[in-house]
Amino acid sequence: MVTCKGHDSRILGFQSCTTLIVNKKYMTTLQKQSCMFVGIDVHKDTHTAVGISPYGEKLFEITVGNYNADFKKLTEKVEETKGILSPFVGLEDIRGYGERLSEYLYQKYPVYHVPSILVDRQRQNATHPEKSDSLDALGVAKVMIQSIDTLLPYTISQESKKAKQLKEISIDREDLVLERTRLKNQVHTLLYRIHNTEYAKMYKDPFSLKALRFWRNAKPKCDPFLLKTMRRKVRRLLDIHVEVTDLEKDMKTLLDAGGYTIQTASGCGMVLASTIIGEIGDINRFTSPGALSKYAGCSPRERSSGKKVRHVKSRSGNRRLNCAFHRMALSQISRMGNGLAKTYFKRKISEGKSKSQALVCLRRQMVNIIWMMLKHKTIYRNA
Repeated sequence: MVTCKGHDSRILGFQSCTTLIVNKKYMTTLQKQSCMFVGIDVHKDTHTAVGISPYGEKLFEITVGNYNADFKKLTEKVEETKGILSPFVGLEDIRGYGERLSEYLYQKYPVYHVPSILVDRQRQNATHPEKSDSLDALGVAKVMIQSIDTLLPYTISQESKKAKQLKEISIDREDLVLERTRLKNQVHTLLYRIHNTEYAKMYKDPFSLKALRFWRNAKPKCDPFLLKTMRRKVRRLLDIHVEVTDLEKDMKTLLDAGGYTIQTASGCGMVLASTIIGEIGDINRFTSPGALSKYAGCSPRERSSGKKVRHVKSRSGNRRLNCAFHRMALSQISRMGNGLAKTYFKRKISEGKSKSQALVCLRRQMVNIIWMMLKHKTIYRNA
């Protein structure tokens, strides 16, 4: 029998769950018969857990708080109920409100992230769709029975910790950029009301640091309350510039310290690299580029009937990661893009694909490249 380090006690009768993932095998019906599936609906103050047998029979239900002492009550309940079954735990949210619980349970059981969309489908397919914490937790457990082979395991490793830091910085930067865009639109209107069209002639870029400092200190003759509003928004724009600069310095520090190389790839700068690494986490969770592509929603979905075979764009998967790969693919075929990518893109069009379909194919190739670079820490070489 082969077991995986750190999970020696999680045996499924024949193999541990983590061994199945490493060896790219699926859990058989016989192996599922020796499992207990625990679904948890997480909230800010409380978590509701429901345990079911492999046949869907409800074994227990418990609601606990969000502290370690409460988590111990949950594990005691699992141990009391499991008998000869091996517990597998699933949570909808493993990063937000469920992060501390995930870390605690990971020390004892295999923990999985269950996408919310799968739980929603489970609820909608019910005879009488209802919603409660108990039903949501039950839905998570039922999804695990049906889809445990396709769910991603929760991991705690050095790679995942670095990725988590990059993700938090990346999201903070995205929020600041969105705020900056909103403020620029508002300041545009205020500048026009105060200076008319003359403000556009004063500076080529009215939002450069030099221009912003001028608007902050200018004293035009206008409504004092209007001027005060404009100055307040300009000061916030200057603050955002400092904050974004600091976050980008932190990004570079983390990327260099982690030994990441994907920022050397064509069309993948420091910001995109941080987003991609942050969403992927530990690359060892994905046994192949295909697994990563499916997680990112970059694999076309088949829609066939009879003799008609066709594939359509996937609307599922991690949307932030999908967007990052899409932006990377677009930069490849831009005027300053990659010659090889442009050749590939044109070849797909010559084969009869539309531009949108060709871009999907190129995006899939980007997934292959990123997976290889993260897996082997290689530097991108444009052959």
